[in-house]
Amino acid sequence: MSTRIAAAAALVPAVLAATAGVASAQPAHTAAQPRPAAVVTLTYDDSQAGSWESAIDQAVANWNAAEHNVQLQKADSSSSADYTYVATDGWPQTTLGPIFPGGSKGEVDLGQEALNEGYDATRIAAHETGHIFGLPDDYSGPCSELMSGHGPGPSCTNAKPDAAEAAQVDQNYANSGGTASRATHHIVITDGWPNRTLAHAH
Repeated sequence: MSTRIAAAAALVPAVLAATAGVASAQPAHTAAQPRPAAVVTLTYDDSQAGSWESAIDQAVANWNAAEHNVQLQKADSSSSADYTYVATDGWPQTTLGPIFPGGSKGEVDLGQEALNEGYDATRIAAHETGHIFGLPDDYSGPCSELMSGHGPGPSCTNAKPDAAEAAQVDQNYANSGGTASRATHHIVITDGWPNRTLAHAH
């Protein structure tokens, strides 16, 4: 009898150790993570953009890499696009957003005059796309700021938004649920690359 009691007593630490091992293997309870904001997909048409197409492709890639709440995607047709890129002979001008799916459509006019002045095509396309997202011009900014536009001069070829610009765009499209308040009109900004800026209702 004493031998059985001793054997049973010896098993108790082993059982407790095994139980503790199972308990420690369970994952720790973690707090629920906040649900990410729904991503807004803006579609565009570049069928009228002519030789600007490669610059547009790079500009779109740069913006998509920088944003979380909104992404750009080529539309299936020009009629279904949320905004369009159009090659023109004049100065660049763009609808000032933010543009949303199903709302008032936007237009980016990519003007040849800016290229004639020596400005970089990809920077122009990316800068004008910034207006679609609702970013205004800031010509006094440095080259690292995309919306400084022509301010730093033709030698500036930066075509990527800085952290502050990217954050502002994300804020513009935050908590939208993938839909939008539908603006009835927008302002069209004409960028003078380098010497004029006009704004008029559209």
